[in-house]
Amino acid sequence: MNKLNMTAIAAAVGLVFSAGAMAQSMSKDAYKDAEDRIAAEYTSAKAKCDSLSGNAKDICIAEAKGTEKVAKAELEARHEPTAKNRYNARIAKAEADYAVASEKCDDKAGNDKDICVKEAKAVETRMKADAEAQMKTSDADKAAREKSSEAGMKAKEEGTEARQEAATDKRDADYAVAKEKCDSLASGAKDRCMDEAKAKYHK
Repeated sequence: MNKLNMTAIAAAVGLVFSAGAMAQSMSKDAYKDAEDRIAAEYTSAKAKCDSLSGNAKDICIAEAKGTEKVAKAELEARHEPTAKNRYNARIAKAEADYAVASEKCDDKAGNDKDICVKEAKAVETRMKADAEAQMKTSDADKAAREKSSEAGMKAKEEGTEARQEAATDKRDADYAVAKEKCDSLASGAKDRCMDEAKAKYHK
Protein backbone atom coordinates (compact mmCIF):
# COMPACT_ATOMS: atom_id res chain seq x y z
CA MET A 1 0.00 0.00 0.00
CA ASN A 2 2.68 2.45 1.01
CA LYS A 3 4.79 1.97 -2.13
CA LEU A 4 1.74 2.39 -4.35
CA ASN A 5 0.77 5.60 -2.58
CA MET A 6 4.29 6.97 -2.81
CA THR A 7 4.38 6.17 -6.53
CA ALA A 8 1.02 7.81 -7.15
CA ILE A 9 1.89 10.90 -5.19
CA ALA A 10 5.32 11.17 -6.77
CA ALA A 11 3.66 11.05 -10.17
CA ALA A 12 1.10 13.63 -9.12
CA VAL A 13 3.65 16.02 -7.76
CA GLY A 14 6.13 15.34 -10.53
CA LEU A 15 9.00 15.92 -8.12
CA VAL A 16 12.54 14.99 -9.00
CA PHE A 17 15.34 16.25 -6.75
CA SER A 18 17.69 17.39 -9.45
CA ALA A 19 19.01 20.69 -10.73
CA GLY A 20 16.69 20.52 -13.71
CA ALA A 21 13.57 19.90 -11.68
CA MET A 22 14.43 22.60 -9.18
CA ALA A 23 15.22 25.24 -11.80
CA GLN A 24 11.60 26.38 -12.09
CA SER A 25 8.77 26.52 -9.60
CA MET A 26 5.29 25.10 -10.17
CA SER A 27 2.35 27.10 -11.43
CA LYS A 28 -0.39 27.91 -8.93
CA ASP A 29 -2.85 25.57 -10.67
CA ALA A 30 -0.38 22.68 -10.77
CA TYR A 31 0.34 23.22 -7.07
CA LYS A 32 -3.37 23.14 -6.19
CA ASP A 33 -3.94 20.01 -8.29
CA ALA A 34 -1.06 18.25 -6.57
CA GLU A 35 -2.36 19.33 -3.17
CA ASP A 36 -5.78 17.86 -3.95
CA ARG A 37 -4.25 14.59 -5.14
CA ILE A 38 -2.16 14.28 -1.99
CA ALA A 39 -5.26 14.82 0.16
CA ALA A 40 -7.21 12.22 -1.85
CA GLU A 41 -4.37 9.68 -1.61
CA TYR A 42 -4.20 10.19 2.15
CA THR A 43 -7.95 9.73 2.59
CA SER A 44 -7.84 6.53 0.53
CA ALA A 45 -4.79 5.15 2.34
CA LYS A 46 -6.24 5.92 5.77
CA ALA A 47 -9.58 4.30 4.85
CA LYS A 48 -7.75 1.03 4.07
CA CYS A 49 -6.47 1.02 7.65
CA ASP A 50 -10.02 0.79 9.03
CA SER A 51 -10.20 -2.94 8.26
CA LEU A 52 -7.12 -3.60 10.39
CA SER A 53 -6.73 -3.75 14.16
CA GLY A 54 -4.07 -3.55 16.86
CA ASN A 55 -0.52 -2.64 15.91
CA ALA A 56 -1.11 -3.48 12.25
CA LYS A 57 -3.60 -0.62 12.15
CA ASP A 58 -1.19 1.70 13.96
CA ILE A 59 1.52 0.90 11.40
CA CYS A 60 -0.92 1.45 8.53
CA ILE A 61 -1.96 4.86 9.89
CA ALA A 62 1.67 5.85 10.49
CA GLU A 63 2.47 4.93 6.88
CA ALA A 64 -0.49 6.92 5.56
CA LYS A 65 0.40 9.98 7.64
CA GLY A 66 4.08 9.68 6.79
CA THR A 67 3.39 9.41 3.07
CA GLU A 68 1.18 12.50 3.23
CA LYS A 69 3.75 14.44 5.26
CA VAL A 70 6.57 13.62 2.82
CA ALA A 71 4.41 14.39 -0.22
CA LYS A 72 3.45 17.80 1.19
CA ALA A 73 7.06 18.67 2.00
CA GLU A 74 8.23 17.57 -1.44
CA LEU A 75 5.43 19.58 -3.02
CA GLU A 76 6.63 22.69 -1.21
CA ALA A 77 10.16 21.99 -2.43
CA ARG A 78 8.84 21.72 -5.99
CA HIS A 79 6.66 24.83 -5.63
CA GLU A 80 9.42 26.93 -4.07
CA PRO A 81 12.74 25.24 -4.92
CA THR A 82 14.90 26.55 -2.08
CA ALA A 83 17.62 24.80 -0.11
CA LYS A 84 15.48 25.18 3.02
CA ASN A 85 12.46 23.49 1.43
CA ARG A 86 14.60 20.65 0.09
CA TYR A 87 16.01 20.27 3.59
CA ASN A 88 12.48 20.21 5.05
CA ALA A 89 11.53 17.47 2.60
CA ARG A 90 14.47 15.32 3.69
CA ILE A 91 13.62 15.89 7.35
CA ALA A 92 9.99 14.95 6.68
CA LYS A 93 11.18 11.69 5.08
CA ALA A 94 13.43 10.92 8.05
CA GLU A 95 10.65 11.58 10.57
CA ALA A 96 8.05 9.64 8.58
CA ASP A 97 10.33 6.63 8.25
CA TYR A 98 11.08 6.75 11.98
CA ALA A 99 7.38 6.94 12.89
CA VAL A 100 6.64 3.79 10.88
CA ALA A 101 9.73 1.94 12.11
CA SER A 102 8.91 2.85 15.71
CA GLU A 103 5.39 1.47 15.35
CA LYS A 104 6.79 -1.76 13.92
CA CYS A 105 9.03 -2.06 16.98
CA ASP A 106 5.87 -2.38 19.09
CA ASP A 107 5.56 -5.93 17.76
CA LYS A 108 8.70 -6.79 19.73
CA ALA A 109 9.32 -6.94 23.48
CA GLY A 110 12.09 -6.42 26.02
CA ASN A 111 15.62 -5.79 24.79
CA ASP A 112 14.66 -6.69 21.20
CA LYS A 113 12.20 -3.80 21.23
CA ASP A 114 14.75 -1.43 22.79
CA ILE A 115 17.30 -2.31 20.11
CA CYS A 116 14.68 -1.91 17.38
CA VAL A 117 13.79 1.59 18.60
CA LYS A 118 17.44 2.59 18.95
CA GLU A 119 18.20 1.36 15.43
CA ALA A 120 15.20 3.25 14.03
CA LYS A 121 16.36 6.39 15.85
CA ALA A 122 19.89 5.91 14.54
CA VAL A 123 18.61 5.77 10.96
CA GLU A 124 16.58 8.94 11.54
CA THR A 125 19.61 10.67 13.09
CA ARG A 126 21.80 9.74 10.12
CA MET A 127 19.23 11.00 7.62
CA LYS A 128 18.78 14.28 9.51
CA ALA A 129 22.54 14.73 9.89
CA ASP A 130 23.02 14.26 6.15
CA ALA A 131 20.21 16.73 5.42
CA GLU A 132 21.76 19.29 7.77
CA ALA A 133 25.18 18.86 6.19
CA GLN A 134 23.73 19.22 2.70
CA MET A 135 21.89 22.41 3.57
CA LYS A 136 24.91 23.99 5.28
CA THR A 137 27.14 23.06 2.36
CA SER A 138 24.58 24.46 -0.08
CA ASP A 139 24.31 27.73 1.89
CA ALA A 140 28.09 28.02 2.09
CA ASP A 141 28.46 27.39 -1.65
CA LYS A 142 25.84 30.01 -2.41
CA ALA A 143 27.61 32.56 -0.25
CA ALA A 144 30.88 31.69 -1.94
CA ARG A 145 29.46 32.39 -5.39
CA GLU A 146 28.31 35.80 -4.20
CA LYS A 147 31.59 36.76 -2.59
CA SER A 148 35.33 36.56 -3.16
CA SER A 149 37.77 33.68 -3.31
CA GLU A 150 38.24 34.16 0.41
CA ALA A 151 34.58 33.30 0.87
CA GLY A 152 35.18 30.24 -1.28
CA MET A 153 37.77 29.00 1.18
CA LYS A 154 35.39 29.69 4.05
CA ALA A 155 32.62 27.80 2.27
CA LYS A 156 34.90 24.82 1.86
CA GLU A 157 35.79 24.92 5.56
CA GLU A 158 32.13 25.21 6.58
CA GLY A 159 31.20 22.34 4.31
CA THR A 160 33.93 20.19 5.85
CA GLU A 161 32.81 21.17 9.35
CA ALA A 162 29.19 20.33 8.52
CA ARG A 163 30.18 16.91 7.23
CA GLN A 164 32.26 16.30 10.35
CA GLU A 165 29.32 17.25 12.56
CA ALA A 166 27.09 14.88 10.60
CA ALA A 167 29.64 12.08 11.03
CA THR A 168 29.73 12.72 14.78
CA ASP A 169 25.94 12.63 15.05
CA LYS A 170 25.79 9.38 13.10
CA ARG A 171 28.60 7.81 15.17
CA ASP A 172 26.79 8.75 18.40
CA ALA A 173 23.58 7.18 17.12
CA ASP A 174 25.39 3.97 16.14
CA TYR A 175 27.08 3.87 19.55
CA ALA A 176 23.68 4.12 21.24
CA VAL A 177 22.52 1.07 19.27
CA ALA A 178 25.69 -0.86 20.18
CA LYS A 179 25.24 -0.04 23.88
CA GLU A 180 21.64 -1.24 23.79
CA LYS A 181 22.75 -4.54 22.25
CA CYS A 182 25.38 -4.97 24.99
CA ASP A 183 22.69 -4.61 27.66
CA SER A 184 21.24 -7.98 26.71
CA LEU A 185 24.49 -9.80 27.57
CA ALA A 186 25.76 -11.22 30.86
CA SER A 187 28.22 -9.19 32.94
CA GLY A 188 31.55 -10.44 31.53
CA ALA A 189 30.34 -10.52 27.94
CA LYS A 190 28.62 -7.18 28.45
CA ASP A 191 31.86 -5.57 29.64
CA ARG A 192 33.74 -6.91 26.62
CA CYS A 193 30.93 -5.76 24.35
CA MET A 194 31.04 -2.25 25.85
CA ASP A 195 34.83 -2.08 25.53
CA GLU A 196 34.58 -3.05 21.87
CA ALA A 197 31.82 -0.51 21.27
CA LYS A 198 33.80 2.28 22.94
CA ALA A 199 36.87 1.42 20.91
CA LYS A 200 34.92 1.23 17.65
CA TYR A 201 33.08 4.51 18.17
CA HIS A 202 35.94 6.35 19.92
CA LYS A 203 34.15 6.83 23.25
